[in-house]
Amino acid sequence: MDSSGLRRRSLGFLIQSAYQLEVASLVKYTALSLFADRFYTSLTRSKQDTVARNWLLQPLRESNLQLFALVSLWISSKIHNSHPLSVRTLKSFGDNAINEQHFTFRDFLEGEVVFLQVLNFEIRTLKISFVYLEELLIHFKAVARVGELVNLEVCMDIMDLLYEKDETSILYSSPRPLAASILVTAYLITVPNETWEFPLLPWVKFVTSCKEEYILEVVKLILTHVIGSS
Repeated sequence: MDSSGLRRRSLGFLIQSAYQLEVASLVKYTALSLFADRFYTSLTRSKQDTVARNWLLQPLRESNLQLFALVSLWISSKIHNSHPLSVRTLKSFGDNAINEQHFTFRDFLEGEVVFLQVLNFEIRTLKISFVYLEELLIHFKAVARVGELVNLEVCMDIMDLLYEKDETSILYSSPRPLAASILVTAYLITVPNETWEFPLLPWVKFVTSCKEEYILEVVKLILTHVIGSS
């Protein structure tokens, strides 16, 4: 099975599940960080470990990855919510959303343990791109009236698209520069040219301490991907 296609479909399933389960954006993007940036990438490095021989990982079926996607949302909701998603809710959702296999309550509980084992039980979440982006956008709207024209939903659509390919999802390893680049990209996409008066790039460089050349390089990459996906 095409591993890149498997990864893309699994991430699409996670994003769609987050929408249908109506979780907060912070829960969704923390889950994406745990699943895509840490869990999935760790699988290729842990093939010889005992955990890698667990039936949920060998063979690594699409349905099993869908289970782990739901587990990542479950763990993320435990981190951020006082009333997290329940295993009953996830089990009921999985019964309808996962077609290839029927998972039991015990499977969800085992899936959580396996997920955490792959992560070495390190679920501390440093600031992710979404948090930096929210802070930047709030600050931008406070200093410039044109900031009101930049929609957070557009920024999040860009974030979702970047998870489609390995060459763009790797940008999440540098959360602050990525957040700055997404803000600039959303500005270029949504703000009319005639209102481009605010010196956004120098301002973003100043508040994030990111190199202007790097931000421009990432913005070009994002625009190429977004335009190619539209």
